[in-house]
Amino acid sequence: MVRQTQAYRVSNPVDINVASASGAIQTPPRGANLETRQDNVISIINLNVYYGAFHAVADVSFDVPKHHVTALIGPSGCGKSTVLRSINRMNDLVPGARVEGSIKYHGHDICSPRVDPVEVRRRIGMVFQKPNPFPKSIYENVAWGARINGIRGNMDELVERSLRQAALWDEVKDKLKDSGLALSGGQQQRLCIARTLAINPDVILMDEPASALDPISTLKIEDLMRDLVRQYTIVIVTHNMQQAARVSDQTVFFSLNERRQGVLVEASPTRELFTNPRDQRTEDYITGRFG
Repeated sequence: MVRQTQAYRVSNPVDINVASASGAIQTPPRGANLETRQDNVISIINLNVYYGAFHAVADVSFDVPKHHVTALIGPSGCGKSTVLRSINRMNDLVPGARVEGSIKYHGHDICSPRVDPVEVRRRIGMVFQKPNPFPKSIYENVAWGARINGIRGNMDELVERSLRQAALWDEVKDKLKDSGLALSGGQQQRLCIARTLAINPDVILMDEPASALDPISTLKIEDLMRDLVRQYTIVIVTHNMQQAARVSDQTVFFSLNERRQGVLVEASPTRELFTNPRDQRTEDYITGRFG
């Protein structure tokens, strides 16, 4: 399935989701003149992130290919999650945080102050490490995000489609009025993924989405990622190198320099990085010599 792209509206944003006469959820065609000619959905160029006076991430550059799972790996504190949060401007919400450099989404610099960060987060969804369903019904957990983003139409259809995409529909279709908090941890995480899918993002960011789950739930999340990447572009942070090897197409390895700054060491196709790393630091990490 080919997904078209759409540039950000940087002023006077309007509702971009409309309903058809039949009531089905529809998204209007996206501007063909703005369709990128490249296969990279996101390009990060010389990214530097500061928390107050602390320079947390230094001069990071890499591309995120369309319809790929890109895994960010590296030792604790090397800036993986900081980079991930920068991609949809979540760091804007951190007091004292400052981002320098460029993050281009289909050629448009989302770090520009003229770009609405709320619109960025609609197009680039986020799934967090700990499942965070709302204290609402399963149905409302999925529908709520769609409603506040102005999506109109057949909400029943949207909820079912999103839950099916998240491989959760068969498990909850008879208890949609039950609280989302009553689900197991793995089900809650898939509910959060369904909530993200309901707003029709282009990119899905996942910050260690299976780290708090049991092995069976972890496998379901991994299988789900491989299924979703047919339609979406996914970036995942993981401490589990085996998980990165199983689910990702590209792996980006971060480490710390002598000033304790997060730096990018190597970005390669996953099979290549794990079998023939170009940098000795990468080989030392994946063979367990440090980290």
